[in-house]
Amino acid sequence: MKTFKLTVVFVMLLSIVSCNKKSRRNYQYMPNMYQSVGYETYQGSDAFKNGVEAQLPVEGTLPRGYSLYEIEDTNEGYELAKATLTSPIDSTAIDYNTGKALYDIYCGICHGNKGDGKGKLVQREKILGVPSYDDAGRAITTGSIYHVIQYGKNTMGSYANQLSEDERWQVVAYVEKLKADLEK
Repeated sequence: MKTFKLTVVFVMLLSIVSCNKKSRRNYQYMPNMYQSVGYETYQGSDAFKNGVEAQLPVEGTLPRGYSLYEIEDTNEGYELAKATLTSPIDSTAIDYNTGKALYDIYCGICHGNKGDGKGKLVQREKILGVPSYDDAGRAITTGSIYHVIQYGKNTMGSYANQLSEDERWQVVAYVEKLKADLEK
């Protein structure tokens, strides 16, 4: 039995050694593991039929949680929003704590935490001319506040990318509360 095992091992070793020819090329299994393919960051790809078009959203679709705001970013659009736009949030769904937190983060730095136009940037004279919400010549409405948050006005930029639609309406409600508190 011992000789049989030795014979089998000897035959296997002999077959392995005899099949190896130095003149013949050895085969590599999974060559990409040894030499990976290098890709440039913005090089073209043939993964999609029309280049990167397959990665673009379908025309006419909207992202989740996004709704259209169809009033244009013009002076006429501002006046239209000021006159006609109302909040879709029910008065029971308004959360002044959320509105205050968002206002403090995005608005208070310029407009002040009380809406008096005396935020940190105004006090340090980095931005000038931020009026108080209770100025006599300043008639702000729900629609005008929302429109300004959506598109921005004068030196104030748009906050449409930072705030969702619901968050914008919460900030609008909080600004109206600040305005009412200042007028007392």
